[in-house]
Amino acid sequence: MSDHSTNDHDAKPAVRKYLYVFLAQLVATALVVTSSYIPFGNHSVNIAIALGIAACQAFLVLGFTMHLIGEKPVIFGFLAFTALFAAALFHLILFANHPANMLHVNHVS
Repeated sequence: MSDHSTNDHDAKPAVRKYLYVFLAQLVATALVVTSSYIPFGNHSVNIAIALGIAACQAFLVLGFTMHLIGEKPVIFGFLAFTALFAAALFHLILFANHPANMLHVNHVS
């Protein structure tokens, strides 16, 4: 017969940590929704605040749920490369959709 009391005892701090992360995610989601209704004067400021809160949520997911806080530095190198690559792709999309960069073709009927 196995002793389950040691397994239950070891799992309690981990469950508590995940509950705190879950509560922090709920609070951050409420902050994003609340900040969307507050006029900060400029639409870009509203977007920047929402993206800042989303970055905090991403840190919670990556750091605690995916256990990246205690990883080796090589993992952070791959993570940084992925983030830079994604940012470059977003920049290309924004650059391509900017009206000044559109090709103007005169249609002759």
